[in-house]
Formats: sequence, structure tokens, C-alpha cells
Amino acid sequence: MLLQDILLRTLVLPISHTIAASYFNPNATGIKLQNGFERVYIQPFGNHGFRVRASLLRDPTGNEPSAFIDPPIEGPSFPGLQHSITVPFRGSATIRNGNLVAQVSSGVISFLRVEPNGTSTLLTGEFTDTKVLPARNYVQDIRGLAFQAQFGFSADPDEMFSGAGQQACCKDHSINKKGQVVDLINYNSHVTLPVWMSNKGYLMFFNYPGQGRIEFDRLRTRFVADETTVVDYYITAALPGDYDSLQQQFTGVTGRQPTPPDFMLGYQQSKLRYFNQTQITDLAQRFHDENVPVSLIVIDFFAWRFQGDWSFNSDVWPDPAAMAAEVKQLTGAELMVSLWPSVEDLSENYLALQEQGLLAITRDGTGVQDSFEGVYTRLVDSTNPAAREFLWRRLNDSYFSKGIHNFWIDQADGGTLGEPFENNGATISSIPYSRSFTQYFLGTQEGAGKMYPWLHQQAIEEGFHNLTGTDSSKTSCQFMSLTRSTFVGGQRFCSYLWSGDTDSRFDVLLQQITTGVSVSASGISSWTLDIGGFAGLNVDTDEGRELFVRWFSMGVFLPYTRVHGTRSCNITTTSNLPEANPCPNEPWSYGEENFIILKQYIALRYQLMPYVRKLFQMLHQTGRVIMRPLYFDFLVLDDFVKNGTQANDPAIVHQFMFGPRLLVAPVGELGATTRNVYLPTLNGTGMTWKHWWTDRDFGNGGTTVTIDAPLDQIPVFYLGTKEDILNGNI
Repeated sequence: MLLQDILLRTLVLPISHTIAASYFNPNATGIKLQNGFERVYIQPFGNHGFRVRASLLRDPTGNEPSAFIDPPIEGPSFPGLQHSITVPFRGSATIRNGNLVAQVSSGVISFLRVEPNGTSTLLTGEFTDTKVLPARNYVQDIRGLAFQAQFGFSADPDEMFSGAGQQACCKDHSINKKGQVVDLINYNSHVTLPVWMSNKGYLMFFNYPGQGRIEFDRLRTRFVADETTVVDYYITAALPGDYDSLQQQFTGVTGRQPTPPDFMLGYQQSKLRYFNQTQITDLAQRFHDENVPVSLIVIDFFAWRFQGDWSFNSDVWPDPAAMAAEVKQLTGAELMVSLWPSVEDLSENYLALQEQGLLAITRDGTGVQDSFEGVYTRLVDSTNPAAREFLWRRLNDSYFSKGIHNFWIDQADGGTLGEPFENNGATISSIPYSRSFTQYFLGTQEGAGKMYPWLHQQAIEEGFHNLTGTDSSKTSCQFMSLTRSTFVGGQRFCSYLWSGDTDSRFDVLLQQITTGVSVSASGISSWTLDIGGFAGLNVDTDEGRELFVRWFSMGVFLPYTRVHGTRSCNITTTSNLPEANPCPNEPWSYGEENFIILKQYIALRYQLMPYVRKLFQMLHQTGRVIMRPLYFDFLVLDDFVKNGTQANDPAIVHQFMFGPRLLVAPVGELGATTRNVYLPTLNGTGMTWKHWWTDRDFGNGGTTVTIDAPLDQIPVFYLGTKEDILNGNI
């Protein structure tokens, strides 16, 4: 296949998920390499992929925490540790699966792509040199089975790496991660994932949910695991520039996103926080009276009496069922309610959770403690199936059975309350245990901490399945959860990720583009953010209002359009309830002229719903990324895109494709009325770039244009026809 054909397919057509008739089926079930105390298994896994597992002194058990679906959705695999080739110390062997070859030469593993003309190209291999640490390097504490591991792989000096999940707010504006060290630990905004793609045409994923790091050095890419009992990684290959095939193959072994319900594709209204029932019903009435569509209204944290109640404070939320019914009658919107993993000792659930051993502990057996709002809290251990069942029963009794079906999983990043510090801003002066000592039913924070948010998501997923009688293989979602953290494979839940608590600034608006496309390049397209940023926006200032409108205009072209944040204003707080911020965050809160603009953007989002629905259908069918960095579609034929991506040039990385037909270039500068937009080269596609607001034709691209960008016209360009886009015919 010509590279031009790949680009055309990427821009226009969904990728078939059937195996081509010429697919090279595996010529062996696997290779076992045993080097004294070390055992390494290399097995075909999925289309054009291999799974490699290494352990010390004993074989992998198969019971280790895993993001893999085994057998995979698509492509070959062999159960267990099956292998038909055994390689002795410094031995050699070769195995092929599709267009990927795993080669063992004198005990060193390399991976090569078979090209269309039959030649082979080295993609990467275990890093070797005259004087260097072993590519597979281990340190084991003999008191237990776990060990530390460092695995090094060869890299080219100018090689580009993308993905690695979501790095913390707000300075990192990179798409190309070459030269970086990525810390593998989850906390607020920081959801790094051990998966990356190379512009050479391969993807690697380390199936490791613990703490560690990835070092993208000049000649070597090194993966470091702090605590594990098996190193378990996956590699797959495609032609350079065919990132959609890499994503199809990767999600074929880790799972695909079920399609969300239609209401999730509309406008989502939230703020920190609506603090009583009357505010919610008055809000619904206002949306009704203003004739502004809204699909989801969110009730944020501290709607409970005590942390860990997982129920409403009846003093200010007297009749949740009536509230949900009234909101539905006025607007048609669903409700979402926040839940935190924290449990204080005054909670009605504390004693039961403590007595049943359903709270996270520390190495010496005592409870992990944190604090919020001036009280010590414990952490419910959602890695324990019994704790997940307990949590869902409370959620069902308090919310789901009363018509509130969607849940916001906040602060559940793992360790403590999910911040990179203790006490969370409370006045308590000290705390006895650090988050790194957290131990779960599943294992330690160091060895399995990233599974904590993943299994918190699963608590709700299991509840949905049990309640509705459906299974985890369903293709669509009736309801969804929103989460601040996850692990690879979280995309197969009825759940979506958001970027956490970001600063309300123009530069952060642009930084969120690089955040979003890095997450999608890591296999998770079901993503959104806080429109307006989380903290620092004053709704009474001209700057704050302009920032909100600019951010909102970008939010129209994200997988989910979600407003949220804590705002400042000139209104005095009168409530003594926790976090009872009275400042508004609704579309009519930003001035009458801006309200007109925001209503137009909301209307546009609903016009685009058939297109967004189609993007999610394609995501489910093939893993096709929704929020797309420019290199996904234009790396091969456009050197400016290639060089700009490599250099993390703002002219490239602060633009993105929303699906295959829309190029979005948000304005990230106060007072700007124009925007320079780079239109990538479209050679061979038969399409031209057209300005969304004027329909002016800008031709085949390969040039930078200066476009008018008033507040009501975010720079957007489209391919094909508007009719096809608005009807979802793409």
C-alpha cells in the first residue's frame, strides 16, 4: 500500500477490522528464553503484535494485574505460556506474526517490520553497546517475590515518541516526548500511561500498573518498574504514518470504548458547587425558560453529610427522586452526582468498612490517613471486590434507584485523596503516613497503584451490569461515569476521563490541546476537560469572560462539552455549608453579549451530534482516535507537520483534528481578533480546506493563513461538505 493511500484512508474512511487474506499467521506458538534465573516468553498476540513476559525464578502466574483482554478482540493468541520454541542461554530464534518479526539473537530480542516488498526494517530492540547495563536488568529483594526492573530499547536520535498519557497541568505543551522522563504515578491531572507510539511505525505498551518511569533518551528508551513480579509488555507495528492501524491493533488487545448515550454528547453543566436541591431545580427552570438545551447537570462534592456516606444530606437535599424527575421534565437532562473515596469516622459506613477490612491500609497494618475539610479520612479499598460491592449498594440505594444514574469519580487517583501532597489544604499540621506506603487488597501502591482508579471505575461498571443484566461485552452505554484517573483498558468501561483541576489561563487553554491528543494517542479518546479551567476565573471581569467564551468554543469540538470550575465573583457567601461557593458558572453568567455567543455555540454542538455520534461509533469499531494531533493524518506528506511535531512547535501542536473532517485552531491569547492557522497538505485526497464560518475555499493546504477570529468564530476548517458532516456521513 502506498503512503498516499494510507493518508487518504486515514482522512476519509474507517479502517476495516477484518484480517486481510494475505495475513501472515504465526509460524510458532511462542518462544521461551531461559537464562539462569530469568524466564522470558515471547508470544504472538493480536494482529501484528507480540506479548513478552519476563520473570525471575518462576514462571508468571497469569494472575498479575492486567489491562489485556486475553484472548484479544482481534488477531491470534495462544493461551497461557504456550511456546513451541525453547532457546538456551545466548540462543537464537525467530517468530513472525503478520508484519512483525520477533528475533532472538544471542539472547537479545529485536523487533522488525516486514515491508510490502518483502524486506525487513529494524524498529527497536533491546539496547546493547560495548559497555552498558544489560537491557533486561533486575534487582530483587529476596524477602519477597517482587523485584525492580529496567528494560532498555534502542532508539534513533531523531525518533519521535507520542502518547504516555496525560502529564500534570500546566507547563507541558509537548506532543513529542523525546528527551523527557515520564513519571508513572497518578495524581490530580497527572494520568501518565506506559504506552507510546514511534514515528517509525510501532507502538509499545508495558502492562504495568505500578510506579516507575519511562526515559525517552537520545539512543535508548528505558522502562523502569519500581515493584513487580513480572515484566509484561506488548509491541505492534504498522507502516510509518499509519497511526490508526496501531491504535486498532492496540485497542484490539486492551479493549474498545462502548458508544456513549446521546445525552452525553450534548451540553454538560457543572460548577463547584450547587449546594442544595432548590438550586438544581431553579437551574433546570432557567435552562427551560431561556430555551437553552442541556443534557447533563452535575451535583459536585459535599452534597453528603459526612465523607463516605455516599448519600445526600437530607437537610438540603430532601427529595432526590423528585428533583431528578423535575429536572427531566423541564429539560430532558440527566443528573450526575460526585462520589469521593474518602471515609471519615463519623460516616454511617465507617464502622462496617473498618470491621470488614474494606479500607486501604499501610505496611504496618494501620490505616492510610489523609484529611479534607479539617477531618481525618480513610480510603475505601476498591481493589477489593467486597468493597466494590459495598460501594455500589450505597450508590444504588442513595442515587441510582432515585433516578440519578451517572457518577463522577473524583479524587480516586490512588494512594490517598489523589493529590501529590498530604492534608489537601486542611489545617491539620501533620499526618503520620505518606501515600507511598498505601497497601491495597490487590497489592502495594508502588506495584499496583494505577489499578486503584481503574477498579473504582469497575465498581460502577459491575453495578451497571448486575442491575441491567448486561455483560461487559456490550457495545453501547446507557449511563456513564466521569473519572479523574484511570489505567490502560479503562476505555472499555462506560466511563470518560477529564484532565483534572487546571488553572484558568489562556496558555492553559492551549496546553489542554497537547494533553488531550497525548491521551488519545495512548488509547483513550473518551476524554474532556473543565471548560474555563478549574480555578482562577473571575466571572465579573472582562478577561475572565473572554477566557470562558474562548474555552467554550474549543469545548464544542471535544468528545464531550463539559463546563466546570470554581469561580470568583462579587457575590458574598451566605451559606455555612462546606465549599458553598455562590459564584455562577452558567452560560448567562458571562454578560448578555457573551450569552448570545454561548447559545450559538451550544446550538452548534447539538447540530454536530450526528458527527460526534459517528466518531464514537468509529472509535468503538476500530479504536480510531477522535481528538487527533496533526501528525496522525499529515505526517507522511507534510514536512512542516513532521518538523513542527518533532520540535513541539506551537504552530502545529496547538491545533488538532476533531475526527477526520474538522481542523480546530483555538485562540489562546487575550484580545486577539485574528489567528494564524496552518492548513496541512492534502495531496491525493481530492478535498480542499474550507473555512467553517464563511465557506471560503483555501485549497490543498501546505500554507499558513491568517483568519478573522472574533469571539463567535473559533477558527475551524472542514473537509468535504458541511451537509455530510452535520449528518454524520463521513
